[in-house]
Amino acid sequence: MARSVLIVRLGALGDLVHALPAVAALREVWPDARIDWLVDERYQALLAFVPVVDRVVVLGKTAASRLGLVRSLRQTRYEVALDLQGLIKSAVLARLSGARDVVGFATPLLRERVARLCYTRQGDDDDTGHVIEKNVRLLRLLGVAPESRVFPLRVPASPVVEQVRRALGIGEGDRFAVINPGAGWPNKRWPPDRFGEVAHRLAQRHGLPSVVLWGPGEQSLADEVTAASRGAARLAPPTGLGDVLALLGAAALFVAGDTGPLQLAAALGTPIVGIFGPTNPLRNGPWSQADVAVSRFERCECHHKRRCRRPELCVHTIGVDEMMQAVDDRCERVTSRG
Repeated sequence: MARSVLIVRLGALGDLVHALPAVAALREVWPDARIDWLVDERYQALLAFVPVVDRVVVLGKTAASRLGLVRSLRQTRYEVALDLQGLIKSAVLARLSGARDVVGFATPLLRERVARLCYTRQGDDDDTGHVIEKNVRLLRLLGVAPESRVFPLRVPASPVVEQVRRALGIGEGDRFAVINPGAGWPNKRWPPDRFGEVAHRLAQRHGLPSVVLWGPGEQSLADEVTAASRGAARLAPPTGLGDVLALLGAAALFVAGDTGPLQLAAALGTPIVGIFGPTNPLRNGPWSQADVAVSRFERCECHHKRRCRRPELCVHTIGVDEMMQAVDDRCERVTSRG
């Protein structure tokens, strides 16, 4: 048993969510261990809702702050540093922490293979299944082999949920959908007018009004969705991460591309219909067998690239009718279970 562990997963939001089952497994088998998490300051907000972590260590932007960070890490005297990112940056930070044992992925699985020079031990080169499994498999080096996959997320109360219900004209306990049209990569974004049509048909077929979620720089995109919904969708109010968690936890359905909010929704068990182009839903998508992914990954020529080389984005070949078939399928599964 290790008495102190440093998790190194700097970002991004969805990747932090994918690391949660591994961290939860460590906490389960080592309940008295100190478990800290080193994260980029842009993504630290999520860890405020992860109760299994003892301390959040934030990587700042300035050289002075990073020097102070290394001093602080070394003073803690970690027994194990677990690099769940696989970059040179994350591996170097794990090594500089002063941990006696620095554990990382096998060299073929590293995004930057030079990172291997920082590790004292590396996992096997099994890269099958979801990325969550890749993270959990690394725990075998520490003698940990959990059977279940747990997402330790605390969902806070938020007035935004009631605001959304009022905006949609529904009462407490009434069902609604959340649509998230934004995505960090341009080639992950489905056209907003099609999201709007999905919202319209959701209301017509399933009695589900929709709220359109948006983040920084995405309000105009969300406005286009609501305008195309023919009154079936409303714009979400400005939200922080806690508000997003509360909304996703209350939603009857979540429709989005491959984004951080989709991973949050999956962690909360919210029913999902996801849209995938350059990323593989079997590796990066929702992991519940009940959820549905509409994918063009097999046809895509730009796997895991931010920019598409083709005149038409592969996600743009997904039509509204195809999406609605997936939505109908997912809603039917919810009804049959409920």
